[in-house]
Parts: sequence; C-alpha cells; structure tokens
Amino acid sequence: MNASLFDDARLEEPSLETHEGLRWLALAGSRIRRAAQTRPKGELNGIDRPRGILVIGSEARFVRAVLEPSCPVPFMAWPGPGLPAWVGPLDLTVVIGGHDSPLWVLKCAAEAARRGAALIVAAPEGSELARAGASTATTLIPTFEDDPMAAAVAVLARLGEMGLGPGVHPEHIADAADLVAESCAPRRDLSNNPGKELALELADGLPLIWGGTVLAGRASRRIAESLRRACGRPALAADAAELETLLAAVPRRDPFADPFDETEEARPVIVLLDADRLDEPLRGTASGLLARAEAVGVRVARISSGDSELQATDVERYVRLLQMGRYGAAYLGIGLDEPFSMLGLAD
Repeated sequence: MNASLFDDARLEEPSLETHEGLRWLALAGSRIRRAAQTRPKGELNGIDRPRGILVIGSEARFVRAVLEPSCPVPFMAWPGPGLPAWVGPLDLTVVIGGHDSPLWVLKCAAEAARRGAALIVAAPEGSELARAGASTATTLIPTFEDDPMAAAVAVLARLGEMGLGPGVHPEHIADAADLVAESCAPRRDLSNNPGKELALELADGLPLIWGGTVLAGRASRRIAESLRRACGRPALAADAAELETLLAAVPRRDPFADPFDETEEARPVIVLLDADRLDEPLRGTASGLLARAEAVGVRVARISSGDSELQATDVERYVRLLQMGRYGAAYLGIGLDEPFSMLGLAD
C-alpha cells in the first residue's frame, strides 16, 4: 500500500458526475425527505407511553445515542439474536431494516408481533421484514431504498412526535446532507472540496478515527466501515485510550526517509471528528491524542460538522460528519482505482 498507488488526477475526471457511489451519497437528502414524508401505514393504538422501548436492526445504536439522554422510559438497543423475555404488550419494539435484513431480525419482529407488543417497523413495503412485523399494533414507515440513516431519521421523528425523544426535523437533516453533497460534489476541484482533501490525507495511511461525543463516536465507526468498503484497507474507530496505545507502538518517523520509497510501511493517520467543539475533559483527551501523534510524527486529519455558530442539532451534525467521511472514503477508493461500492452500508 504505497503513495504511488493513489492518483489524485482520478479525482478530477469528468466521468465522476455519473459515479454510482457518489450519486448515492448525493441523494442522501432526498432519501431522508422521502422516508420522513411518506404517510405511515397503521397507527399505534392502546399505548400512550410504553413501559420500555427496544430497538433492533440497522442503526439501532444511532437511535439509542439520540434518545437515551431524554427518553422518559427505559430504552435498549438490542444486538440479538433472540428477543428479550421481558418484551410484551406494554412495550414498544422498533425494527429498522431493508430487503436484506438478517434472519434474526425477522424472527425478532415476528416474535414481538406474536407477543402483542406495539411495533414501529421502518422497511420497504412488501419486504420480508414488513411482512414479519405485520400486526394490528404495527406502524409501518415505508422506506424506498436500503438507506438505514434515512430510515432511522424517520423513526426518530416519529418517536419525537410521541414524546419519547427530542424533536427531530427531517427537513433540516436533509438540508445538512445536501450541504455536504454540494461542498463535496465531483465538479469541485481538490482545492475546494473537503471530501477530496480527506481522501488525499488518507492516501498513504491507515486511518485511526476518534469522535469524542457519543454521536461523533458513532459516526467514527460508520466512517471506518465506509473506508473499509470503499478501498479494502484496514480502518479503525476506537476510544482515545485505545488509539494512544496503538500510537505508542508506532516508530518515530525518520525525517530523512525517502517519501517515495515503496518499501516503507504504511503509517497511521489520526482522523479527529469535531475536535474543535469538545468540552472539558474531552478537550484534554483530544490534546493528549494530538500530542502522542505529534511525538511519533503521525499525520492528523480533521472532519468538522461546521462552525460552532451554526444552530444545528446533534443529529444534523452527525449527518454532516458521516456524509463528509463517506465522501472522503468514496474519493479514496476512486484515487486508488478500487472497485468497491459505497452502496449497502447497513449494519
């Protein structure tokens, strides 16, 4: 894995306007709007406030990260494979998935319906998941493409309307995705394109990604997944302590080494998410990570969700971070001429 393998000229090719992965990213805002604006099928009946909420499937941990600080009832993101024994008629089960939902998710949805639990299912109409969770107590939020983020935003909006979470405005979140699509569009050259700039920073390195807040940490894991899919390289999202342990094992960079030496091993690149928006003590944690990276000569890249003056919600900032990282991953794959697709980024 050498710097010579990455060709930044590929990032300026006119044919990128029709690149499948970039077009999928550019349409994220429209997918969010469509999922949120489509009328749900069925309504929740006979339950004003559930005893507890269980979320399973794609982006369950993202939903948990948004809801946990304000949800008035016990809440759990469930990793499977079986439905917890406590789920019953007094509880709400939320299932998010697509046409390729794992078998255990289908079984959990069917079992929750059998037990009489209220359900919110975010899935395409006619999908196996929609059929598995069908019941008189089920609300189906139809989705049209396998985009877990769009489905999760629609679910969060619904739960907010029910008083089970913060108010979420899908239109604002879609606008945030559109702003990233505009700034990272293929027609923008490298000097004015944060997605291409991130790809260049990661061109010859192994990404180690850190987000200090709960949602930034969740975005870091999604970005690492996108990098692995887009270019087949190792990419790790982890806590600061774990990354510092890895950096401690990195040999100090030789300032006299030939930067074009193809035999030199790839070095880590620290990627910080919204490090400029952290409060104490996380600011100190970020400073420690930066000091460790500087001590061994490891490069640092940054992804920002925008100026702190912007009155953006946490979910809007999450989407901006995630989409910025995904554009960087897509351009990295293009620069390396890798055939990996950006599609199918579900859990």
